[in-house]
Parts: sequence; structure tokens; C-alpha cells
Amino acid sequence: MLSATVCSARKNLFNNRKERKICGSTSKGTMDSSKFVFRNCVYLELPFTGTLKSFKVAESPVRSAKFIACKQWIVTGADDKFIRVFDYNTMEKIAEFESHTDFIRSVAVHPTLPYVLSASDDMLIKLWDWEKGWECTQTFQGHAHYVMQVAFSPKDANTFASASLDGTIKIWNLSSPAPDFTLDGHSKGVNCIDYFMRGSKPYLISGSDDHTAKVWDYEAKSCVQTLEGHTNNVSAVCVHSELPLIITGSEDGNVHIWDGATYRLENTLNYGFERVWAFGCMKGSNRIVIGYDKGTIMVKVLGSHIGVPWASGLRRKRKRNVDLYN
Repeated sequence: MLSATVCSARKNLFNNRKERKICGSTSKGTMDSSKFVFRNCVYLELPFTGTLKSFKVAESPVRSAKFIACKQWIVTGADDKFIRVFDYNTMEKIAEFESHTDFIRSVAVHPTLPYVLSASDDMLIKLWDWEKGWECTQTFQGHAHYVMQVAFSPKDANTFASASLDGTIKIWNLSSPAPDFTLDGHSKGVNCIDYFMRGSKPYLISGSDDHTAKVWDYEAKSCVQTLEGHTNNVSAVCVHSELPLIITGSEDGNVHIWDGATYRLENTLNYGFERVWAFGCMKGSNRIVIGYDKGTIMVKVLGSHIGVPWASGLRRKRKRNVDLYN
């Protein structure tokens, strides 16, 4: 059962944008360990044992990492423009190559084929085939600003979505370098996306610098709900894999828990770890991992309540028990 990729770091000044975002990404999977990315290292925390493995990836921040379960690998993307692949059992480096001309924001692993997508501040998305020696087999162009996240569709794995600071979400097919269509509804840059299913119908959720999250019926190419309540950029979104919950996180430090059917705000969490950057939902579990500037927290959903069985501040490298949240 797995988890969460958590990347935390301070924003940096860059060109004509006052603050260049450093944000994380999320992943759902079927592995037996939780992983956290923190600055330039990867941390693997094994559930129930408290065992922590870590290894340095690069000199620069690592913004995204995903398990490649069939190979027992981790693929990472960093600010030095390199993709690196590691065996997560031995920590051996399997591959390393420069893949973009600017920061890599996100990587995504195809569920069945030997493909990895990467998204970058160079405004490009690239498709890599590890069975062809990590050859780039397609470059996707169409965004006009940094590409913040990419995600494969759970209904059709030949389709994926991308979020960009140009304010749009684009839907792509692996066979074409141009987008199939664009979802345009946010008034500022889009930081994060997540797919989810309702029955056989796929939806998208997006989070933006306009302080909102939006739910999209992307087959109808329309926004069906806008979630309002955050007071700063929405930096992470997640739809729980087991429970009817939508989870949004923001640079205001708050995590909002929404009813997935009515879109009503059910709970607000704030643990004082500063800005929220990433979520992970453990498949087959009612746990949610939250990545912040100052560490990670795992919360357990108990009926209509949310509790915190443990919390981990990576900078402090210690765990602490906290009371149940009611």
C-alpha cells in the first residue's frame, strides 16, 4: 500500500515572477512502504516498523518522485533538470539523464506500459520509455508557462492531464504532441490536479493560485463545482481512493476536507507545519498523508471524524503522538 511523495522547500525568486513555486506531487499505488521526498533526498518510511531509509538524489531540490512498482524502482525529477532512477531496495542508481532545460516539476508513471511522463518549467512534457534505454519518444507542447503537474487518466491510460501556471488544464493523448483540448476556468495559475472516478465516469480536480479548487467533468469539458474557502494558493488536491472525500491543501497552512458528493466543507485541519504541498492516500486504508514545509503528518479518518495517530517532522527527525482531532 502506498503513498505520498512530499517535497518541501522555500520559494525562490525567479525572473518576472516574484516567487517561483516549489511544490510536491502525489501518488497512489500498491506498494508496501510510504515514501517522502524532502529537499534533495528521498526518504522511505516502512509502515509498522518505523524504519527510515534515505539517500541523496541530487545537490538541488527534488520536486517529484514516484514508484515504478513492477521494477521496484523510484523515478525522481529535480531542479538540476535530471531524471534519476533508483532501485529502492539497494539504493543503486539505475539511470540518470538530463531531460529538460529547466526545473522538473512532476513525473508520472504509466500503469501498464514502460513509460514515464515528466513536466518542466521549460513548458514541455516529455514521454520516456525505459525499455528503449530511457529514450524520449514524444514531446508535448502547448502550455505557455511552467507545467506544474501531470497525471494519467484512470479510465484511459493513453490519456493524461497537465496543470500549468498559464491558468489552464490540458488533456492529451500519448500519440499526439498537441493537446486534445483545454479546460480554462481558473483566473490564475493551476498548481495541481488529480483524477477520480464516479462510477464509470472520470472527473478531474484542480487547485489554483486563485485560492480555489475546481471539479471538472472533463468529458463534457465543463466545471461542475468550485470549492472556495482557502485564503492563499491551493497547492495540493487529492480525492481519497477509498472514501468519498475531496482534500485540498493551501499555502495558508490549512487542509480542507470536503464531502465528495455534496461538496460541503466538512473539516479544516491546521497543525502549524506552515504551507501544505502534497497529499497521499493509502490504497485500502483510511489514512491520509500530508506534506508540509516543516514535515509530514499522517491522519486517520474515523467515521465522520479525523484523528492523527502519529506525526513526523522530518527536520526534527522524530515522531510524536498527538491527540485525536474531533
